Amino acid sequence: MHLHFILQILCGILVGWLAGIVVQGRGLGLLPDLIIGVLGAVLGGTFLSVLHIQMAGGIWGDLAVSVGGAVVLLIVIRMIKSN
Repeated sequence: MHLHFILQILCGILVGWLAGIVVQGRGLGLLPDLIIGVLGAVLGGTFLSVLHIQMAGGIWGDLAVSVGGAVVLLIVIRMIKSN
């Protein structure tokens, strides 16, 4: 396996865990954190791309965008589940 892929998985878990902390006060578990983290990164990156915004800050900027996307995703999921 490539080291870059492993780092992406670890970042996805970290991002999902941080989003879970922000939205629910706790992580969601290893697999849900990974899924939310990866989907949040895609959502955040796509949103900024559509708005033609480039995030500065290297890895820290990427993490911020990913966590923001994951938080939005968790809020939307929570709103759907409550209805």
